[in-house]
Amino acid sequence: MDILFVPLLLLFKGILGLALVVVVADVILGWLLVANILNSGNQVLYVLISSISRVANLMLQPIRRKIPTTAGAIDFSPVVLMLLLVFFERVTDRILIRFL
Repeated sequence: MDILFVPLLLLFKGILGLALVVVVADVILGWLLVANILNSGNQVLYVLISSISRVANLMLQPIRRKIPTTAGAIDFSPVVLMLLLVFFERVTDRILIRFL
């Protein structure tokens, strides 16, 4: 069972790490766009930003349905998602320690 379970856990851990990178990149790119540091008129940059934003929004939509934005239009859903991703990554680490 360890032959199949450990690689699946490692794959799951890698996906969680990649999802965390996508969410952090989406937040940082959003800040840079709002501050007019990045030019959204650049076609390559626009494709990159929209791709990252689409993937991040797929993960953030269920959380945004549960947690409304505050009166100051502050969106806490990326923070909640990052905390959940880190939590599940740590749980996966603890399970892997038991198998290795």
